[in-house]
Amino acid sequence: MSRQGQRRVYLHIGAPKTGTTYLQHRLTLNLASLRKHGVVLPSSSPLVPPTLFHFRAALDVLEQEWGGRPGHAAGAWDTLVKRLRHNPGTAIVTHEIFAPARPERVERIMSELHGLPDTEVHLVYSARDLARQLPAAWQECIKQGRTFTFRRFLNRVERGRTWFYQAFDLPNVLAKWTRDLPADRVHVVTVPQRAAIRADPDTMWLRMCTAFDLDPAWAPRDSPRSNRSLGAAETEVIRQLNRRMDPVIRREPIIDELIREQLAQEHLVNRTSTPVTLPPRRFDWVEEQAQVWIDALVSSGVDVVGDVEELRPVRPAADELSLHPGKVRNKEKLNAAVDALAAMTSEAARRNDPERTKLASVRSSVERWRGR
Repeated sequence: MSRQGQRRVYLHIGAPKTGTTYLQHRLTLNLASLRKHGVVLPSSSPLVPPTLFHFRAALDVLEQEWGGRPGHAAGAWDTLVKRLRHNPGTAIVTHEIFAPARPERVERIMSELHGLPDTEVHLVYSARDLARQLPAAWQECIKQGRTFTFRRFLNRVERGRTWFYQAFDLPNVLAKWTRDLPADRVHVVTVPQRAAIRADPDTMWLRMCTAFDLDPAWAPRDSPRSNRSLGAAETEVIRQLNRRMDPVIRREPIIDELIREQLAQEHLVNRTSTPVTLPPRRFDWVEEQAQVWIDALVSSGVDVVGDVEELRPVRPAADELSLHPGKVRNKEKLNAAVDALAAMTSEAARRNDPERTKLASVRSSVERWRGR
């Protein structure tokens, strides 16, 4: 486990859609316990959750402007580096928007971390097979207000033209981020296949603890947070809703929070619906990518927590229910749309103050680009 008195920084860069929401929330729930064992998640103040602070620091150093007013993240990265410089033990910095950073941004980040006195820098990256990653990523795009179809999204992925694929592309991500790191300080955590997760739901959490050199007992409080997937009908309803709305209004924090948090992640996610899965004709391409990933990992010699074979996609059984979102029956979409209308009507009646933009803005800032 972590050695007291030695400064270490674990930078967890993603990828999105690999359980990052659960990980970050569980670490946050156990801040006090972790601190007793010399492990911190730096923040700018006790009033700012580490997850929000790490998000702002990432936005600042990556020169991005997501989820808030222009300039809202200015100075956050320098503040984070200052907190790391004054922390004598182990620090964890985690946010999934780091993964697809441009090379010049990566160079600055790693240079400043390596510049901390007497500090051992570790990189942590979590990876999941593309057959599960891509449907989850498309749904996340739709929840964030995008309107493109699943087919168009997959076409763009195969051409390497999406933010998500740049974050998922394991060989390229590691090539950018690990140039100045010895292999034993690079930890790639593979996401177990569904059967293994059903058999032991704590598998991924325990693997992340191994990567961070944490004793799981240091974070005993479990987290209820997750980012469950929507079904095909529900995703299509939200996509059509996005198409009907003025894009400027759709991006307003209060509207974004209402659709993404209240509608998608609290109401529609609870419906029983056929899941979105990768079309069979796309499996040849994702299997080719998986082999490239595995070859890159094996040849790199980095620390793999899990099994590289878990990065191979599992083709669905012949009797496994799946549905391309473009083929959802109108009756299913109508039922999902009526449930959405009922949920939003109840929410409108419940809200006494329609101007709660501050809370909505904070939620949007924290959650907008999380890979859950």
